Amino acid sequence: MLVAELVVLFLVFMATIALVQAVRKIPVQYAKRIVGNKQYGGVRQYIPLKINAAGVMPIIFAQALMMVPMFFTRFETARGMVSALSDYTGFWHNLIFAFLVIAFTYFYTAITVNPVMMSEDMKRNGGFIPGVKPGKKTSEYIDIIMTRITLPGSIFIAIVAILPAIATKVGINHQFALFYGGTSLLILVGVILDTLKQIESYLLLRHYDGLMKTGRIKGRNG
Repeated sequence: MLVAELVVLFLVFMATIALVQAVRKIPVQYAKRIVGNKQYGGVRQYIPLKINAAGVMPIIFAQALMMVPMFFTRFETARGMVSALSDYTGFWHNLIFAFLVIAFTYFYTAITVNPVMMSEDMKRNGGFIPGVKPGKKTSEYIDIIMTRITLPGSIFIAIVAILPAIATKVGINHQFALFYGGTSLLILVGVILDTLKQIESYLLLRHYDGLMKTGRIKGRNG
């Protein structure tokens, strides 16, 4: 059982890393400009839109709201509902918790990602998305893409949020089950990935050809 639990935990870590790093690349073409004897632009780049643009904030907001029913314990008529919502492994607690995580993921993504500003910046720098008109059409296109990719990202975050309760239900120790999901898992994965990026940047800056001959740490890809 211990080996099975560790294997499942490893798979959960792999899936969480894939979620944190997953991006949807939107191609952007820049118009050619000739200044003096030099040519600028004319190259194709990409806008990386993260599937999990909200990070751990939706889980934190949802956990805060799930504490609200505790204020109604003094009322006799509401104790049954409060007891059902306060059960960490209960069905209604996890269902409402997952729904709140999905809702807050869309809410926080809408705040942090501004398609109108991205469209204006591209237009100002002479860039455009192939097949899409600059301006309003570009911002609408980016907004549609973000809405589509946020759905699977929000569902996966909701699954990560309720994984400790599911692990407890199947018989895993309560303290060990906390490693299977929640804010701690997302924060741990995010910190590790940021640390690896900083190490890569430092080694590339120093032109160090020892730990990584290809310019990247072994096991990581672009």
